[in-house]
Amino acid sequence: MKNILLQIFTWWNGQTVGTRFFTWRNGKRVGEDELGNVYYEGGMTSFGLPRRWVIYKGYTEASAIPAGWHGWMHYRTDTPPSRETYVAREWQKAHHANMTGTAFAYRPKGSLEATGERPRVTGDYDAWTPGA
Repeated sequence: MKNILLQIFTWWNGQTVGTRFFTWRNGKRVGEDELGNVYYEGGMTSFGLPRRWVIYKGYTEASAIPAGWHGWMHYRTDTPPSRETYVAREWQKAHHANMTGTAFAYRPKGSLEATGERPRVTGDYDAWTPGA
């Protein structure tokens, strides 16, 4: 019951009722990534390209699409990683969730949000004053 209510009233928890219906009618499952996101293809876009979409596992977070699937979603390749022996390049980084707005967000030294004491001003900066 909780999942049904979440699908009716929220768009950030997986899929909505409309997306579920569209996927049921038009979607052909293409594959699944290591994070549990499921990828579909079906129908055509207004540009004549096959429509592609993803049903996220958990919260909808666009940065949670791995590099190989990102290329397929954005039409950089026609072959999805599930149909080939895709191996990530050495320069492709693994996904790390965006922690902005959480207690784990990056707070550089000197930031107002950083813990601890701020560094003392050294006097090597002269503030601008009008007419100077």
